[in-house]
Amino acid sequence: PLCRAADQTGCVVSYASFRASNPPPADSRFGKGDRPGSEAACTNPAALGGGSAATQNYLVTAGSLLGSGDAPRWTSDGKPVTTPFVRVPGLLSAECVRQSGFNYLAVTTHADVADPRIDDVGGDVKIGPAILAGWGLHLIDMNIAQGDLIALAETQAKAWAAKR
Repeated sequence: PLCRAADQTGCVVSYASFRASNPPPADSRFGKGDRPGSEAACTNPAALGGGSAATQNYLVTAGSLLGSGDAPRWTSDGKPVTTPFVRVPGLLSAECVRQSGFNYLAVTTHADVADPRIDDVGGDVKIGPAILAGWGLHLIDMNIAQGDLIALAETQAKAWAAKR
């Protein structure tokens, strides 16, 4: 079964992330079932019971997981981030969406020009400047809700141990 509560054990968390503003195109390989009559699973790690919630993200500050091109400037003043990961609390939220034969995690960026943080976290698969929309945010699927997934694993481990 899909995980629907943090203390549920023996369950699965599965999702394919896409920008809420850029849902999967018809030719996407992610977010749909692999055979007729099947559908992809979607579990929002930030809201296992459903709905939208801010994610506990841990995004890499440099490297291939950010997509093609240079690493983003994480702040408007361009100060370098010297750690391998950066958190942007409240910047991203996610919700499972079922639409046009797809079941996916729609990720919303709450950009604010008055906020000194970055307004776009990257994660798109690109060839040169062209975004391959069918891949969604596959490069940062895990990073989008990494803190939520770690907390879930801890809670599930405690719940499992309590049953033993």
